[in-house]
Parts: sequence; C-alpha cells; structure tokens
Amino acid sequence: MTGERKQPGGTGRGTTSAVQSVDRAVSVLEILARHGEAGVTEIAGELGVHKSTASRLLGVLENRGLVARTKDRGKYHLGAGVLRLAGAAAVRLDISQEGVPVCRELADELGETVNIAVLDDDAAVNIMQARGTASVTAQDWLGRRTPLHATAGGKVFLAHLPPVVREGHLARPLRRFTERTIVAASELRGELETVVERGYGATLEELELGLAAVAAPVRSHDGTVMAAISVSGPVYRLRAGRLPELGSRAVTAAAELSRRMGYGF
Repeated sequence: MTGERKQPGGTGRGTTSAVQSVDRAVSVLEILARHGEAGVTEIAGELGVHKSTASRLLGVLENRGLVARTKDRGKYHLGAGVLRLAGAAAVRLDISQEGVPVCRELADELGETVNIAVLDDDAAVNIMQARGTASVTAQDWLGRRTPLHATAGGKVFLAHLPPVVREGHLARPLRRFTERTIVAASELRGELETVVERGYGATLEELELGLAAVAAPVRSHDGTVMAAISVSGPVYRLRAGRLPELGSRAVTAAAELSRRMGYGF
C-alpha cells in the first residue's frame, strides 16, 4: 500500500511543509524590514535555502502586495500590503486608547456598560469596555464576536456598509437567538433605514433575553464608519421608553470619539 505517511497526531508532511513555508515567508518580511531591500541571492543565503525556493516565496508575497521589486536593481522591499495590515492594527490600538476617556465618562454618567466594537467580516468584535456603577456584575463582552443583525452595534455597521456588501450579508440565513430576533431580510432592511435616519441602532432582547442596547457610529477622518460605541444593560433598566434618550447620549459620545479620530477636521 502506497501513500503519504502521517505523522503522530494526524499531522502529515504536507502540513509540516506548509508551516515551514509560512515561517520562511515571515522570515523574508523580517529580512526586508531589517535591510530595507535585498536580492534573491541575499535572501536565499539568510534563509539557508536554494534561490529557486526564495524566488517562489517572493513571488507569492509580491502577488499579495506584501513585497515589491525595484525594477532597475532587481531587489525587493516591503510592499504597500504591509502598510495596509499595519494600518488596520494601528487603528484598533488608536481607537482603544482614544476611546477610554469617552467610554468611562459615558459609563459613569449612565451607570451602564459601554463598549467599543469594530467590524470583523461578518461579526462585531468588542475591543474596549467600561462599566458603570449599576453594571458591576454585568457580562464581560470584551473580545467577543457578536452577530451583526442581532446587536445594536452590528446594525450600525450593516446600515453604513456599501449596498452591495450589505445585501451580501442579508442574503445569508439570519440566525434566530430569541423570539425578538429579526430574521427576515426585508424587515431588517427597514430597521437599518431607521438606524441611519435617527443616528443610532437599538436592540431589545434580540440577542439575549433580558438584554437591551443602543449604539452609534464612530467615524474616521474620511467619514467612514470605523467603530460603534454602545450602551447595554438589563431591560428593567433600559426600558423601551428610555432607549431614545440613551441613543441620543451614545450619538454624542460617538461624535466626541469621532472628533478624536480626526473626523470633522
């Protein structure tokens, strides 16, 4: 019987080879970061591989925009793709730092849990949290991925996505979490129009029974919605009649955070 033999634990040579390739690709980026630019021969020498292997690695990285080649000298340097990735990470760090005083002030004022979330493909991810005096035993949302259609912040993101992208999200099956979860695309479209009109999103027991929330968009310097700031708490405190007041306060806080992120200058 022929075939590739698997390593213990079900890991085969193919997996080992793939991990090695990833490690070498990262090493290439580190070499270019260290030297500024380098040729195939130099890179191959530092990696301890044949020139053809280094050339293949560089080809893949070049196709992804992570490295670029200087035509007159044939050497490689880091590409714009690295800046794009670094910029995305920097934005998360910046908004977390700038959001601390804004969130703490809002949490102290309202006594509820305040979160900042960013869009991550098909979910909202909470990257910063502040708790008010009334929410000392509240659930920890930090780092959690939450569904877009069933959360206040998620509705904010959906409402401000380009129409084609938004319709792609709405074309997928929408999971029901409670009897109040909006799972009909047509109904959700109407809800998202309301989010844009009034300036904030709201949910009332759509993700979890007993939980209510409002959220407003945080904009970057170019006006793009880069995050959402939300206020959440139990429905016996965040009653339906109180949501407009909380939504207005979230809008004010989001405007302040947007200003800190360069919007309006």
